[in-house]
Amino acid sequence: MGLRILITGGTFDKHYDAIRGELTFKESHLPNILKQSRVTLPIAIEGCLLKDSLQMNDEDRSQILTACDRAVEKQIVVVHGTDTMVETAKKLGAAGLPKTIVLTGAMVPYAITESDALFNLGFALAVAQCSPPGVYVAMNGQVWPWNKAHKNKMLGVFEKN
Repeated sequence: MGLRILITGGTFDKHYDAIRGELTFKESHLPNILKQSRVTLPIAIEGCLLKDSLQMNDEDRSQILTACDRAVEKQIVVVHGTDTMVETAKKLGAAGLPKTIVLTGAMVPYAITESDALFNLGFALAVAQCSPPGVYVAMNGQVWPWNKAHKNKMLGVFEKN
């Protein structure tokens, strides 16, 4: 049956706009990343949102929950912005869907040298395949249940509560 990746935006998918001199969204990097990484697992990619997570609201989180619920796949990776990833994880975790849902993102955009996007995505794909149903946050080479993770904004890493 494979796995589904939901694209919601975040730093992971930002592009540098040389004209405006800022990071913006154009399209997701996910198809190129999967090709570059030579992933052979059957993956369905679904564009859910393309937003900075600081701009996400409850309606956006409900949209992500609906996409997870209606997905035929039992293993889902949600590529999400790191600033509010935990809030989305809480909404998904509270829903108790009988699926393995893993949220991941990047502290540095994929398009920028020394990004953590490739590693975090690969790690999240592995966690989704090896973990029992539940909602998880997979960042920095570690994984936590949805209610045990937080972002340490001083250090720029995720940690266990």
